[in-house]
Amino acid sequence: MLRSPGTPGTDRSVEQPREETPIAMATMQLTTALLGVGLAVLILYLIRRDHLYLMHGLFWVVVAVSAAFLGAWPGLIDVLARWIGFSYPPALLLLLASIVLFVKALHADMVNTRIERDVRRLNQRLAMLEADADANRLRSSSFQTRVTESSPASKTP
Repeated sequence: MLRSPGTPGTDRSVEQPREETPIAMATMQLTTALLGVGLAVLILYLIRRDHLYLMHGLFWVVVAVSAAFLGAWPGLIDVLARWIGFSYPPALLLLLASIVLFVKALHADMVNTRIERDVRRLNQRLAMLEADADANRLRSSSFQTRVTESSPASKTP
């Protein structure tokens, strides 16, 4: 139990929790929502300039819109956490962010593996085509040599 400041035995290091003012909450909501919208606009700009692949960009647009949505309505995460059974709502937010990043990393590895496999197959096909081209060149040059040796114009008396 906290005592009034003039009471003997008062522990002055314990502070009362501060209540958030409505203006501070509105400012935080507006800032978070603007950051989400700004991130979505940046991602769309990168997609338009072909600096970001469309399917990857759509994922990040969904993340940015979600951030803007949760920034505009922060009580939504509290309701969702209570509905799922979390007693500390920020833990749910951290868990969801970790799951999203894990899925994104797994998807990136899958795409990277597919690209590496395709490059390896293309290199093998290129090597086979180069070997065929070299063999055709050798056959063509040996055929040219035989034709010029057997032609009557090449024989001189």
